Amino acid sequence: MMSSSPAVSVRDLRVVRGGREVLHGLSFDVPLGSVVGLLGPSGCGKTTLMRALVGVQVVRSGAVTVLGEEAGSRGLRRRVGYATQTPAVYADLSVAENMRYFASVLGAPRGDVARVIDEVGLGKHRDQVVSTLSGGQLNRVNLAVALLGTPELLVLDEPTVGLDPVLRQELWELFRELADRGTTLVVSSHVMDEAGRTDRLLLMREGRILADGSPEALRSRTGAADLEEAFLQLINERAESPA
Repeated sequence: MMSSSPAVSVRDLRVVRGGREVLHGLSFDVPLGSVVGLLGPSGCGKTTLMRALVGVQVVRSGAVTVLGEEAGSRGLRRRVGYATQTPAVYADLSVAENMRYFASVLGAPRGDVARVIDEVGLGKHRDQVVSTLSGGQLNRVNLAVALLGTPELLVLDEPTVGLDPVLRQELWELFRELADRGTTLVVSSHVMDEAGRTDRLLLMREGRILADGSPEALRSRTGAADLEEAFLQLINERAESPA
């Protein structure tokens, strides 16, 4: 059963970059133990929003609360896992050496190294130097780092980009398993067929939230056969609404 207190609470979040406002007063909550998808085209503000959730983005105004604390607080460092869109691991170390290093930094149990390598499907590559991995394998190494220490909140920026359909399916099964254990996940993507795997969707465009609801509710609201059609219909509705 989910707690009444959300894992993430965002209120009137505004972010300005390069003199231009890129997030326009966003407000939403993320329930504990849920899988929430940030869906929208590249450049719509998903990464900026995720950076704000983990406390590494300068904001103009608004409030972001994560697990009861201000985003970026010292107390959240071991409670939040973050996988960036661009992998942030050491190319000259093996997969296992990267995991041991980051486990030491995070204070994660030594047994986590083998666990996370297996969870992302890299058991056969544990001793391979990261610089020799494929792009999809590199993304999995990055995800494995975020899984160290069993964080309460996982913020994953397009974790399945570049992966084949079978591996994408396996990772989404892992995300669901983590949520069933009580972990909250915020997962961004621009691939609409992944949207139906979430409990709830935030559909974004140009720094604004077009819609917030379950995949079923969004399809019902628009009368669309699939989520891509629903997204396009919501864009048209926004364009036709009075300013």
